Amino acid sequence: MFSNVKILDCTLRDGGLGLEDAYKNGISDTRFELDDYYKLIEHLRDSKADIVELGSIEITEDDRTGFGIYRDVESISKLIPDNANDGQLFVGLFRGPDTPVEDIPEWREGLVKGLRVIIRYSELQKSLDFCAALASKGYNVFVQPMLTMRYTDEELIQIIEASNKMKAYALYFVDSYGYMEQEDVTRLYEFYNKRLDPSIRIGFHSHNNMNMAYANVKHFMEIADGREIIADSCITGMGQGAGNLQTEIISFVLNENGRYDYSEVLNACEIIEKYTDMNAWGYSVTRLLPALYKSAYKYSIVMRNKYKLSYAKINQLMQKMTKEMRLRYTPEYLEQLFEMCGVEIGK
Repeated sequence: MFSNVKILDCTLRDGGLGLEDAYKNGISDTRFELDDYYKLIEHLRDSKADIVELGSIEITEDDRTGFGIYRDVESISKLIPDNANDGQLFVGLFRGPDTPVEDIPEWREGLVKGLRVIIRYSELQKSLDFCAALASKGYNVFVQPMLTMRYTDEELIQIIEASNKMKAYALYFVDSYGYMEQEDVTRLYEFYNKRLDPSIRIGFHSHNNMNMAYANVKHFMEIADGREIIADSCITGMGQGAGNLQTEIISFVLNENGRYDYSEVLNACEIIEKYTDMNAWGYSVTRLLPALYKSAYKYSIVMRNKYKLSYAKINQLMQKMTKEMRLRYTPEYLEQLFEMCGVEIGK
């Protein structure tokens, strides 16, 4: 049962970016300890997770490895562990099409085989061209349209057609703000499945703002009907905002015939437990409220942690947000919201 499902563990990447978010929002200055990072990679390898995301790749002058962020493909590839299991895939993620394509090497042995790319809505065609260039260099490309629910059918068709043309490894739908429900999963899966080349996997990256991650992913698996699919998960759910589907749940559900080494999953949990006391991720009322209004969760984080607003006040402000505000957090939008609602801060 569910032999068509692969687990992609993104603890090192999404968890790292969760720590970075917590740092930027003044919640915590905790970073991954290097020894913990290496041990997590080893436990995930030994757990036989199908796909392991080793971190993010982006242009940076600072050392941000404590957030799982590396400067280039060569740097992140040094994390690939020895003695990987047959068929196990190690990948990195680009947070947009910012790295010059000519600076990315042709794939060769010793480099991560898979590259995930967050599709930037404001640079849709540039993002798709970036993905196609990576595919032409020999990488398995994962096409990741962040906040997939914002895309029109026409834009989704554009992404699907580009994925077909480049022969992408996988095309995802992404519940960035954690408000998708089962009918949304059905609609997107059927829309993709009807148009996407049968050889391309469909992936789902869920978030847990409304505690729907497991229910939505289980539904996704049940309707896949033989199509190869990928379910993203993180150890203890660690990730940005409310976090993700928990690896320790999905690996247990799929662990027929000893497919995964569940003891190694639990060993990874032991490491992540030490990072769980900072309120950097996980379900909370603060992260629930923006999901109820289909909004970026950072509004609520800033209103609660920086401005010390009550839940009731945050809820009141969320109701007044414009559609443009909801789709993307900026400090300027938050100031406009305060002015629009007559909220005086610091007076």
